[in-house]
Amino acid sequence: MFKKILIANRGEIACRVIKTARKMGIQTVAIYSDADKNALHVKMADEAVHIGPPPANQSYIVIDKVLDAIKQTGAEAVHPGYGFLSENAKFAEALEAAGVAFIGPPKGAIEAMGDKITSKKLAQDANVSTVPGYMGLIEDAEEAVKISNQVGYPVMIKASAGGGGKGMRIAWNDNEAREGFQSSKNEAASSFGDDRIFIEKFVTQPRHIEIQVLADSHGNAVYLHERECSIQRRNQKVIEEAPSPFLDEATRKAMGEQSVALAQAVGYTSAGTVEFIVDGDRNFYFLEMNTRLQVEHPVTELITGVDLVEQMIRVAAGEKLPFAQSDLKINGWAMESRLYAEDPYRNFLPSIGRLTRYRPPTEEATPTRAVRNDTGVFEGGEISMYYDPMIAKLCTWAPDRATAIEEMRLALDGFELEGIGHNLPFLAAVYDHPKFTSGNMTTAFIEEEYPEGFEGVTLDEDACIRIAAATSAMHRVGEIRRARISGTMGNHERHVGEDWVVSLQGASHEVKIDADRDGATVTIGGATLRVESDWTPGDPLARLTVDGAPLVLKVGKISGGFRVRYRGADIKVHVRSPRQAELAKLMPEKLPPDTSKFLLCPMPGLIVKVDVQAGDEVQEGQALCTVEAMKMENILRAERKGIVKKVNAAGGDSLAVDDVIMEFE
Repeated sequence: MFKKILIANRGEIACRVIKTARKMGIQTVAIYSDADKNALHVKMADEAVHIGPPPANQSYIVIDKVLDAIKQTGAEAVHPGYGFLSENAKFAEALEAAGVAFIGPPKGAIEAMGDKITSKKLAQDANVSTVPGYMGLIEDAEEAVKISNQVGYPVMIKASAGGGGKGMRIAWNDNEAREGFQSSKNEAASSFGDDRIFIEKFVTQPRHIEIQVLADSHGNAVYLHERECSIQRRNQKVIEEAPSPFLDEATRKAMGEQSVALAQAVGYTSAGTVEFIVDGDRNFYFLEMNTRLQVEHPVTELITGVDLVEQMIRVAAGEKLPFAQSDLKINGWAMESRLYAEDPYRNFLPSIGRLTRYRPPTEEATPTRAVRNDTGVFEGGEISMYYDPMIAKLCTWAPDRATAIEEMRLALDGFELEGIGHNLPFLAAVYDHPKFTSGNMTTAFIEEEYPEGFEGVTLDEDACIRIAAATSAMHRVGEIRRARISGTMGNHERHVGEDWVVSLQGASHEVKIDADRDGATVTIGGATLRVESDWTPGDPLARLTVDGAPLVLKVGKISGGFRVRYRGADIKVHVRSPRQAELAKLMPEKLPPDTSKFLLCPMPGLIVKVDVQAGDEVQEGQALCTVEAMKMENILRAERKGIVKKVNAAGGDSLAVDDVIMEFE
């Protein structure tokens, strides 16, 4: 077995590999750029080597710099994680030439299956059903338009070396094909150093289901069942689960056996994933094979009990797989939520900055439930503009799907994260959505259910009553504390009343509180609820029980009440005396400023280009400028017809959130 391995990656996956290596008694080496000098993976590793400036194409994906780090530290093997160099055949070849083990598949398998165009041709030659498309290289945007018309819209424009949603665009017409080709080409070049593009038919209403395979160098190969990855946004997975709520045993077996056969046909070893599109009749079509560890591998680990990183290391060291296909059963259900540094209220645009508060739920594992959080950040750390916006992968496990979902809801409720925009509210909303809970979703779920973007959640009446009862009891705790302040005049003791009016989501509820040492009995709307908690004023997280059921609220103090965040809703709750509530109705509402004549930068980022100038007349939907952040290009478009009055930014400018890019007459 290896004594020392180098992790050619960063962030949560580097931390994940270090945990398993530590468990196996293997020393670890981290590499880091200038932007990551204080990163968690650097702190966790036994050694760390600096490899260059923040941009990945000047540090993490420069093969010579990684090889230098290997020589400096004497590492015997390299785990590439995912992204960066994980599917780079030249990197595997360079390691082999240097006598260093690659904890991944052989160079030939990477070349055969890691390249999306080649893998499609091989699958077709092996009579595997594939999605219609054009597998040849595409020279320019006009050729992309021509091919798109031949294939038939809608089409998917994809980077050949792509992954993680980078270099992918859906085009529904010639203009989108032209724009999408160029943006995909640019993203592919900056993310992977390979700008080759191919086009395939975009299958509407599909489910994205993938099979995890594992093979050793002794001819043994198994599949570890499937993962459902249909909840996607911009072709990037958001929520994954294992197993799929859609597959039956026959389809699962057929997909698994086909995946293993495909892997063996190319001499595959290590962990890999075969991805399929599955239609409503459970017909499945090969998409691609990812010749690396997947981001969502934890859900497979949770339902099989197999540590995939450990098996990758053991296979690379020449060991045989310790189990056969018949040993791999599905145990329970697992969910994974990808927590991203992106603002759901700004159309999920990237958000960077310092994590002023980062308190994930406690990790635990029992026979009936499990909570796991794979992360690469820490409180006080910074989310950089240079890398993927993922903060953490929160996973839960339970004996069945409904319980696993409920465990995830509670875990998300208790996840404290402040300082940046993040998608926690959106994740919470998805887990409460009836289409998701029924399991009847496709890859179009987010597009169909949130066509105008995410604007928060409106809580139902039952949730509002529970929150009103909880916050009134919490408010009374604060009032009792304020009544006991020292230095008051004698015979002027303040009495804390029992009657209150709680206002939230545009409705008011009359509340009567009967408190005792263990909690409070709250009468509200004809119902009587028992509220118990050890919450004290100032705590940002309130864990309560309301009528015996858990209720976890993120709370902040506002004048006369609380800011409450719960299950995707972000609401103001005012708790007032009856007289205060009467007077509050007379107060005018403060309106936000009018910014309709400005194009504001929606995220911190770099202006790639500006498409208009002062005096130009623009039409609705016309491209105004392109902003790059976290390796993704975002085209900002005109919301309506107008005339440009002034342009304040130019290509190459670095802007902050809400900086004015241009003004309109």
